[in-house]
Amino acid sequence: MQPFSWTLIAASLPFLLSMGFTPGPNNILVASSGVNFGFRATIPHILGVTFGFPVMLLLVGLGLARIFIAVPLVHVAFKYVSIAYLIYLAWRIATAAEMSAARGAGKPLTFVQAAAFQWVNVKAWITAVSAVTTYTVVNSTLPMQISAIAVLDTGITLGCVSCWTLFGHFLRDYLHTAARRRRFNYTMAGLLLLSIVPVFWE
Repeated sequence: MQPFSWTLIAASLPFLLSMGFTPGPNNILVASSGVNFGFRATIPHILGVTFGFPVMLLLVGLGLARIFIAVPLVHVAFKYVSIAYLIYLAWRIATAAEMSAARGAGKPLTFVQAAAFQWVNVKAWITAVSAVTTYTVVNSTLPMQISAIAVLDTGITLGCVSCWTLFGHFLRDYLHTAARRRRFNYTMAGLLLLSIVPVFWE
């Protein structure tokens, strides 16, 4: 077996941090959940993203992406499922205050829902494919390289989504009125919809 090098793995750290902390569907969703449901109620959502994305990155890196290269129609189908689901989530965010009032208590995403969402999250796909293709070399240690990046990203993802959830949680005091919370939800829903736009530029 060829020697394992940590150089490229370490080089992936700035990339993973920048992709993890910048606004995207995951961060917008957990921030909105932090505002509407609080940090504690959002923990299953946080854990779903934390473990769901690295697992996706690992599977993509180990060969699942080849399916999309071999059968492009599968990729196209995933793209439009992603767009439809993001639109649905934007509607959920925009109407979160109304749904919470009507039901007495809203429901944030569960662990399974958040983990499954990674497979229709365009930013997650871009990050996973970019990390695997840019920060690995094709040799006998490739599975170990991909596994190392996935493990590294687990900690990064946990830190990123936790920070965004706390950001939303601490905004709860400012957003104590229905009007302010409604404006916040509309803004976050709009940002989520804007995150879809680059998909049409491919």
